Amino acid sequence: MQASPHPPRLLTIAGSDSGGGAGIQADLKAFARAGAHGMSAITAITVQNTTEVRAVYPLPPEAIVGQVRAVAEDIGVDAVKVGMLGNVETIVAVVAALESVGDAPVVLDPVMVAESGARLLEPDAEEALRELLVPRMTVVTPNVPEARVLARLPDEGDAAELARAVHALGPRAVVITGGHREEATDVFFDGERVVSIPGERHPDGASHGSGCTHSSTLAAALAWGSDPLEAARRAREVAGEAVRDGLRGIGRGAGPVDVLGLERLHG
Repeated sequence: MQASPHPPRLLTIAGSDSGGGAGIQADLKAFARAGAHGMSAITAITVQNTTEVRAVYPLPPEAIVGQVRAVAEDIGVDAVKVGMLGNVETIVAVVAALESVGDAPVVLDPVMVAESGARLLEPDAEEALRELLVPRMTVVTPNVPEARVLARLPDEGDAAELARAVHALGPRAVVITGGHREEATDVFFDGERVVSIPGERHPDGASHGSGCTHSSTLAAALAWGSDPLEAARRAREVAGEAVRDGLRGIGRGAGPVDVLGLERLHG
């Protein structure tokens, strides 16, 4: 671990989930689990619970840039996780905001659809995400459907082929997460090696926020000094545990993951 007078300073740039299962709420929990100080720049406020997303209210671009600059100028940023963006204007704002974080590693979870099925990225924003933001990333962590959109391969390609296609867009490394495939295995590619990162599937667990937890844990591991493959392995481990320990009694829909072990504390 890095020698530092303070814990790593982690910034999430993402949407707010009023139900507390995903978005910045999940990211801050994962940062805490990793022993990091969490900060947030909210891109949108969602009106949602475990069963549905009722509304999405994007924040003005200047508010997004202002949040990032405020924490970067005063506190500093050791790594960034980027999540829900929603529209072209927000993507452009985030690209501008990232100029404030210097060479801090940035992890992108390209959120497109909520656990409930609601679309969280406007169709006309896909090209902006692909061309403006993905090339700037240290690691991109799409699931298979998201990777197909980024790679423009809607009906073909296995996880390794998708990882190569997304990597060709310019990020340093890609992790295709295994949540939408039969085997719960992540696939890592950094331009040189394809590495499978196996994990257990937990069909009785709760999965809301698993992608957020994965990418936030990966960002935290990078801040602690891990290389991208080590960070991806740590992210797979923690996200799997969080799904396994998920809070199934919270709400009537997909329960939130439990990255902090709350179930054990109250069991």
